Amino acid sequence: MKNFHDKTIVITGAGSGMGRAYALEFAKLGARLALNDYDAAALDETRALLSGVPGLRVHLGVFDVSDRAAMERFAGEVQATLGNAHVLINNAGIEGSGRPMWATPLATYERVMRINFHGVLHGSQVFLPQLLANGEGALVNVSSVFGLIGTPSNSDYCASKFAVRGFTEALMVELQGSPVSVHLVHPGGINTNITRAEHTQAFKKKYLATPPEEIVRHVIQGIRRGRPRIVYGKDSFKIWLGSKLLPLRWLNALVWNDMKDVIDRSDYPAIPPRSPSA
Repeated sequence: MKNFHDKTIVITGAGSGMGRAYALEFAKLGARLALNDYDAAALDETRALLSGVPGLRVHLGVFDVSDRAAMERFAGEVQATLGNAHVLINNAGIEGSGRPMWATPLATYERVMRINFHGVLHGSQVFLPQLLANGEGALVNVSSVFGLIGTPSNSDYCASKFAVRGFTEALMVELQGSPVSVHLVHPGGINTNITRAEHTQAFKKKYLATPPEEIVRHVIQGIRRGRPRIVYGKDSFKIWLGSKLLPLRWLNALVWNDMKDVIDRSDYPAIPPRSPSA
């Protein structure tokens, strides 16, 4: 797709960060917007920021993307009020526990997977018929650079973003030759409020630097040019390159050395020291 004027754009997680930036940028391009977030107040703030765009048509859906029935209701509402979706941006996501695997409860893994992966699955399955019915469309799934490499204290988040990556790469093959283009986004250090926990603020300060507006413009350009994989943001290129070229043992050592000072290491003494013969 190259022209978004008078097209229906569905964006999940539009209450802040990249989701809000997508809404503002597509509004400038004359699109109709279907915006979701689980936080009603945040979504209202996004809507208020759009109030100055003349003639803009917006539909809001306040629900958790892990709720399949809510996603199906939202799709029906979008179709009824704005027409079939032309572009779907599966952007909604949450951070993980910020702790190592052995200190992370099973319930946290399940919640992160429900939102970060199943939310993408629900959006893709529910809206794909609308994209196909238009005879053109773009399906954009947001993974992460943590869907390219494993990182300490992020096994829950990495698992969800690797799942998005595998799902989307398979979907690219399944939909080749169709009128729907599929795009996999690996954001680097984007300055959003996804890191909320106190013990993840050091990570945010060091890595999350790229304004969300920058990656959004880059993704829109990627849709227009038909790029299947879009890697953008602070440190994203070196992470992508390292994931492609370095032996895993070297890559793991580099990742640990780079991140060891910004993760909460209070849980790490649980690992017994390796014996000299190991």
